[in-house]
Amino acid sequence: MKFLLNGDFNNNRLLKIILVFTLIYVAILWVTNLLLYIENIGFTYTSVVKYYLGAEEEFKNPVSFRGLLEVTHFHLFAFAMVLLLMNHLTVFTGLSQLIKLSLIIISFLSGLGDIGAGWLIRFVSPSFAYIKIGSFIVFQVTFLLLIFFSFFALRIYNKGRENGRSEIVEGGNRKY
Repeated sequence: MKFLLNGDFNNNRLLKIILVFTLIYVAILWVTNLLLYIENIGFTYTSVVKYYLGAEEEFKNPVSFRGLLEVTHFHLFAFAMVLLLMNHLTVFTGLSQLIKLSLIIISFLSGLGDIGAGWLIRFVSPSFAYIKIGSFIVFQVTFLLLIFFSFFALRIYNKGRENGRSEIVEGGNRKY
């Protein structure tokens, strides 16, 4: 895991392959997460409230304390691990420090808002449905940006460039 500390994954093709496939899996995770949200919860105030508080006319029970606890338990771990990787890879891009810092803070806070809003809807007030919708959208957009920028952190698109330095050719040998 030394490459995650110093960003030296660009000098090892096997690590790049591992990271590319990991990013592909994460991109598919993003898509399936969005589809599950649309299918299960939806983007309207009413659909979010019905999901958490139930609906008598549809014979739908409210989400239980245990159900929320299980979802929260898994999501806290999953979000932490995925955001650690994605934010870390984004740190090695040429983005400004302000953009990197913004992505880090927004991704973690919107993830917490997404997880925490369910508890607030269920046990405090249905008005928190707007926070759930907003946090989910912000989290998904930020997560998509992190996936996009992480691919660029690998520098697999640079032909003749490595670690941000131009290639110099002397006597047919490549030097960096």
